[in-house]
Amino acid sequence: MALFLTVLVPLASLSPAQTVGPDYVFHAQTELVLVNVTVRDKNGNFVRNLKPEDFSVKEDGKPQTVVSFDFENTDIVPATEVAQTKLLAPSLGKPATPAAKPNDEVAAALGAFKDRRMIVIFFDLSSMEPDQIDHAVSAGVDYVDKQMAPADLVAVVSLGDSLQVNQDFTDDHAVIKKVLQSFGSGQGQGFENGSTGSTEDTPDTGGSFTADDTEFNIFNTDRRLEAIRSIAASLAHVEQKKSLIYISNGMTRTGIENQSELRAATNAAVRANLAIYTLDITGLQAIVPGGEAQNASLRGQSVYSGATTMNAMNANFASQETLVTLAGDTGGKAFLDSNDFGKVFKGVQDDTSQYYILGYHSTNLARDGRYRRITVAMKNPGYKIEYRRGYYAPADYKHATPEDRERQLDEEMASDLPNTDLPVYLAAGYFRIGNDRFFIPISLVVPGKEIPFVSDATRDKATLDVIGEALDNQKRAVGDMRDTVKLAVNTTADVKRKNVQYDSGFVLPSGKYHLKFVVRENQTGRMGSFETDVTIPDFKTAPMKMSSVVLASQIQPSSKKGKIDNPLLRDGSEIIPSVTHVFTNAQHLYLYYEVYDPAKETAAAGQPKLPADSIRILSNVEFFQGKVKTYETPLLETKELNAENRHAAVFQLDVPLNQLKPGFYTCQVNVIDDAAGHFLFPRLAMYVRQ
Repeated sequence: MALFLTVLVPLASLSPAQTVGPDYVFHAQTELVLVNVTVRDKNGNFVRNLKPEDFSVKEDGKPQTVVSFDFENTDIVPATEVAQTKLLAPSLGKPATPAAKPNDEVAAALGAFKDRRMIVIFFDLSSMEPDQIDHAVSAGVDYVDKQMAPADLVAVVSLGDSLQVNQDFTDDHAVIKKVLQSFGSGQGQGFENGSTGSTEDTPDTGGSFTADDTEFNIFNTDRRLEAIRSIAASLAHVEQKKSLIYISNGMTRTGIENQSELRAATNAAVRANLAIYTLDITGLQAIVPGGEAQNASLRGQSVYSGATTMNAMNANFASQETLVTLAGDTGGKAFLDSNDFGKVFKGVQDDTSQYYILGYHSTNLARDGRYRRITVAMKNPGYKIEYRRGYYAPADYKHATPEDRERQLDEEMASDLPNTDLPVYLAAGYFRIGNDRFFIPISLVVPGKEIPFVSDATRDKATLDVIGEALDNQKRAVGDMRDTVKLAVNTTADVKRKNVQYDSGFVLPSGKYHLKFVVRENQTGRMGSFETDVTIPDFKTAPMKMSSVVLASQIQPSSKKGKIDNPLLRDGSEIIPSVTHVFTNAQHLYLYYEVYDPAKETAAAGQPKLPADSIRILSNVEFFQGKVKTYETPLLETKELNAENRHAAVFQLDVPLNQLKPGFYTCQVNVIDDAAGHFLFPRLAMYVRQ
């Protein structure tokens, strides 16, 4: 953890006899780096009564001087009168920011944390079903009744539609139990359930199609990670070790999602000395090859080939992978595949019983944002020690030269720990433009309210720098781009109410790729990163060849010309993809997709001979809410290739959204190659608001 202190020294105090006019202030900035160290002997017992000289600390191999030293022993705290402290309420629910100075009330209470164990119980209501919430509440109540120690200060937060502080830190058993029991069964959201895509290996309920909102998990996952960052930022000024117990039914990362947010949340927790303990409330599951008894029979052949069992195991692993990463990278533990949910509370208590806090001022004054490795050694080689291995240094933007700022972008691209101070969202797709050549449209969005616009005198500063690259499986760069977007000041009011969208693209062959983009606004130097994996299918083995589906609400005139054959530029117009898939019912929804190399029709016996290039493709769009189909467009029929240079039949549909009531929808695109007898039903989640 790095704690940043600003020392203010009035100039007048340096020379009392001299009369000066206005007060001048010197600013000196230094870093106090805190390291938690647990020391055990060869028998596993805690070692007490150690002194600062018993430890040696190095940063990147250079010796550091220990300037602060403390020993925390939560086992010695007696049962006392009830204590309550407000730490979370003023700051949670707001965007994560660097730790601010605590207010007077908090500062006065910091001394009360000596030898106290600080635990935040985080209920992820957005992912849990009602029965899972009941299990989590029961485990929490059992902890309060049977395990909660006098040293424990407990806070309760939850994430449903928004992040809420249900109870700030307290050791009042009755208050904590009341808050835990207030989570009723009806609060479960269950966003993680269901899947999109093929009907293979799904229950055959006799209904036409059961819609779900799995696509929205790309945003829900980011919301959870941003919530963890917000909690970490609010607790960063407390030196003691803090523990966050994250209770959910997993954190599946599906679709195009921001992998940068995971690493940013992890680093925020490390800096704040916050260890994350993840609990999968799903518990121990039996994976039955034919499906569980309460489910309907499965479609397709997967149940007979063993693919059903493999898919279930992969889904279970995917939901737990992020939980393991969060716990392992922050010094916590992941509690998975167990119905004994009380283990997580026991694990937190064991890990925070006794430990030393070492503090030192780093001799490396560079604010370069690089990772710094910490090494702690003991004079007694027989002791076993545990501690965090490093931290990321802060970065300074104001004093950087143009060359430094360009290098900063390059370093951010190469960094394993991306910056997410500036919210950035990305959408990508694929369209075939040649023999195993695909155009990958990239759309980046930055919320307009996040850009601090400037006056006319400094209008050149209202710019965004954008840099990006595509890496193949061997981590080789196969595509890159660099651009600066100028934002006119006279559009300030309009942009702040909307979003700034930047469109670009790569040309790549089929395969798996990793995309990374960095955006920096040049007023304050805040940067945001977005990373995701994209798979371009191999059409050589596909029975039906189809592009991705683009949803849009804008088609605007365009004079863009370039070497790249961009399918979204057609007849002097450009389709602007929607990144968020959120629309109003006063807009039109435009859907764009292409079908490649459709089969040729053959005339039936006794029928007139068909043209040599005759095809027949049928397509329409259906909108579902739950199991109910709410709207369906008329069936379209295409009998020719209207993009012959790509051997593609192009579909561009216009759906007036006043046909749909506000709410969540699953948009199912039905495409049938009637001549070949092949079909595809891609699905996308979307939201219509008033």
